Amino acid sequence: MSEENGSENLEDLADGLEKKKFSGKKLVVFVILPLLLLLIGGGVAFIFVGGDEVEVAEGEHGAEQAELHEENPDEPTELLFLDLEPLLVNLSTVGGKPSYLKLTIALEVDKQSSLEDLQQKLPRVIDNFQIYLRELRVEDLNGSAGMFRLKEELLIRVNEAVYPTRVHDVLFKEILING
Repeated sequence: MSEENGSENLEDLADGLEKKKFSGKKLVVFVILPLLLLLIGGGVAFIFVGGDEVEVAEGEHGAEQAELHEENPDEPTELLFLDLEPLLVNLSTVGGKPSYLKLTIALEVDKQSSLEDLQQKLPRVIDNFQIYLRELRVEDLNGSAGMFRLKEELLIRVNEAVYPTRVHDVLFKEILING
């Protein structure tokens, strides 16, 4: 009889464990439904809050671009370059001897009005370049990948500084690293 009682106890225990599992309805009510409501609420919040800000920002920039094109709608596009004065900056070093970077670059634009606007905003461009370049280390400039990253970063910074004018390329004329 002790074996029969032991097997009955095991069966009762197995039945008890099966009953404690989540049923499909409980899973839907307590897990899936709250996640679904959270996602829907986030989407609605993005549409009403975030979407308006994006539209406003695009509207402001679009108006500035339209004004630029209205000023000179028939202005021909051509290949124009603005040569910058050589930049000499000390690079970020830790403890050792100082390292210097001498950089001579040209900026490429496609309209005469863009070139004139770029010349007016040149102090802002030089300031952005100086701040960025001083944080570089010699290791950041190693190899063609380092030069490519430098070129892309300078292009981003110049376009932010002269917006809505667009600079198409940053061209390196001279790069010297002493260190």
